[in-house]
Amino acid sequence: MTALVIAEHDNASIKVATLNTVTAALACDADVHVLVAGDQAGAAATAASQVAGVSKVIHVDDAGFAHGLAENVSAQVLALAAGYSHILFPATASGKNIAPRVAACLDVAQVSDISKVISPDTFERPIYAGNAIATVQSSDATKVMTVRTTGFDPAAASGGAAGIEVVAATLGRGQSSFVGSEIAANDRPELTAAKIIVSGGRALGSEEKFTEVMIPLADKLGAAVGASRAAVDAGYAPNDWQVGQTGKIVAPQLYIAAGISGAIQHLAGMKDSKVIVAINKDPEAPIFSVADYGLEADLFDAVPELTKAL
Repeated sequence: MTALVIAEHDNASIKVATLNTVTAALACDADVHVLVAGDQAGAAATAASQVAGVSKVIHVDDAGFAHGLAENVSAQVLALAAGYSHILFPATASGKNIAPRVAACLDVAQVSDISKVISPDTFERPIYAGNAIATVQSSDATKVMTVRTTGFDPAAASGGAAGIEVVAATLGRGQSSFVGSEIAANDRPELTAAKIIVSGGRALGSEEKFTEVMIPLADKLGAAVGASRAAVDAGYAPNDWQVGQTGKIVAPQLYIAAGISGAIQHLAGMKDSKVIVAINKDPEAPIFSVADYGLEADLFDAVPELTKAL
């Protein structure tokens, strides 16, 4: 069996989600190839070739892949699909955009958001906001999967020596084009890759208080900043900080939740964190059920004191 991992990259380096996906592919007892489709992405292909466990990198270079348009990337994957038993994508916004197109064109059932590989054809995936785990078996000749990256440790980024094969590009029909993007500037770690995350909830009461209370703690810890959906909906924090079922799925080494009650949608996005610290004045808050350390206190007193102590 041979598995094809679709790399996420910025044309210069490989994103961490790709390393988690490589680990999932290795768990399928398959020979692992990585597709790097980009524009002048030679550096990314070289980085992929050094990932431990990867036996071959397929490098496709074309201006049509510069912005990762799903129509073009899916066409390239389909051109290569015949040689693979497993095709794996990280369960990110990009992977969730491309994988269904590939599965539909191959006429197979996609297996989404896998968190564990039991055997090459049997997988576990969370359902009901992570409150239950489904075991899914696929009989399709080609298994198209998205991988919940928090469920797998990242493969080592160095130590491999895979060969790089350059192949001709296969693009879509040109019915879509990249117009532009507006990306918020952020000098903090990326939320999904951060080792420490400090999150605030609706209890903060305003955007000003969110900034006044949470940002100094994040600065002291060198942490990424997250927020509950309630805080985002109330305008206290930007949308790209949202952690949860409808936000970003994270699993940092340390997750500090202040003023977050712990709705199941939020817990689904962070309960795989290695150490969870909860600060809430409500002793019945559901967040305490998953916390390793819980502090029953007013966050407006506790968080500044914690920041000062650091």
